Amino acid sequence: MLRLKGLVKQYKTGDQALKGIDLDVPDGQVMALIGPSGAGKSTLIRCVNRLVEPTNGSVRLNDQELTTLRQGDLRTARRRMGMIFQEYALVERLTVMENVLSGRLGYTGFWRSYFRKFPQADIDEAFRLLERVGLDNMVDKRADELSGGQRQRVGICRALVQDPELLLVDEPTASLDPKTSRQIMRLICELCEERKLSAIINIHDVLLAQMFAQRIVGLQLGEIVYDGPPGGLTPDVLTQIYGEEDWESTIEQVEEEDDEALIDGGHKATSDDRQTAELSRDRTAGMT
Repeated sequence: MLRLKGLVKQYKTGDQALKGIDLDVPDGQVMALIGPSGAGKSTLIRCVNRLVEPTNGSVRLNDQELTTLRQGDLRTARRRMGMIFQEYALVERLTVMENVLSGRLGYTGFWRSYFRKFPQADIDEAFRLLERVGLDNMVDKRADELSGGQRQRVGICRALVQDPELLLVDEPTASLDPKTSRQIMRLICELCEERKLSAIINIHDVLLAQMFAQRIVGLQLGEIVYDGPPGGLTPDVLTQIYGEEDWESTIEQVEEEDDEALIDGGHKATSDDRQTAELSRDRTAGMT
């Protein structure tokens, strides 16, 4: 379990990005973090693995307090937390396989990693992951030859090859088209279920959050203003998170666009896509 207690991030300017966040994420739960720009979503994720240093509060992953770790112990602890980035964070000149194996650098000695001499077990696991995400035929391609969706899949594999206990996912669909966004979100959730992983997904797209997450937490100005199931995102709650908007009309419009997007190039939608659309309609039915 990830447990945040009284988490505060205050910058030198005096601005508080996080104002005493209390949050538990049980093992195996996929949680979506939503809210407007500047609400503190990315800061919260980065405080967990201390890419951003918290000002106050506790971050505990299972039996370990993370905020007090020195650099050596922190590097070890970060092995337990896989990070998936909005901008992929791949090394463009390296191959798909090399980028995936970079997720094992925390386990491999300097010289072995420098000469790319990874253990066979790591290579075998990388192949298994690439096959799982449909990139097993691209292991030798350079990262700069890939599409956005393919790059994000490589980033997912790189995070999972760490064998983490927790996934931290920062805007995984921000640069992707609607169809690819659904595919990536579905893939992340399926992999979490298969591996019994918990995940925090920072995402702007409310509909995607409702379609795929088990739980939604809404942030506004560094504070939690909603914590509950996807179906609880009523127009009133969305107004509290994002401000005034005709949410009922927006929801109806998004549903129509989502159904239309299931037809791609004249081909019929897959059964998975139909189930996703039906799930979305079920979860949003109570919002109008």
